[in-house]
Amino acid sequence: MLQVELQWGIEPLALPTQGLCERWVAESLTATQNTPKNTELTIRIVSLEESQTLNQTYRNKNKPTNVLSFEFEPPVGLPEGVLDEGGENFYLGDLAICAEVVIQEAEQQNKLLEAHWAHMIVHGTLHLQGFDHIETKDALIMEALEVKIMRKLGYANPYEASD
Repeated sequence: MLQVELQWGIEPLALPTQGLCERWVAESLTATQNTPKNTELTIRIVSLEESQTLNQTYRNKNKPTNVLSFEFEPPVGLPEGVLDEGGENFYLGDLAICAEVVIQEAEQQNKLLEAHWAHMIVHGTLHLQGFDHIETKDALIMEALEVKIMRKLGYANPYEASD
């Protein structure tokens, strides 16, 4: 079972909805086939200020960004049974997504807002599963997977220019 906690650090908007977030995360997990049955994660929709603070604190970049991913790292000495990575229960991590940046990017890139939200959550969920795009080889793998997931969800390739 998938549990997605959608938190609002800003006044809630029409997008993303709880149902859409669950759908986008579920498809991202299904596509990789390497996640335990009962997976939990948190998606927090944040302001420009919160995004910038998180980006500065964790990536040493003093500007807001579209999505930040924080893989869960169990604390040392965690009691047995709280986390079952090899079994059925697993807390994947947290996504912090800046609504204003996502909205601006969708407008600038002439993309449907819902599709861009989907892409940010798919992208972040893949990061939580260990995918990255630092090296070209890894970026190609991650982008191909994103395109596959987005198409399965009914959205266009997020890396192709829109008219």
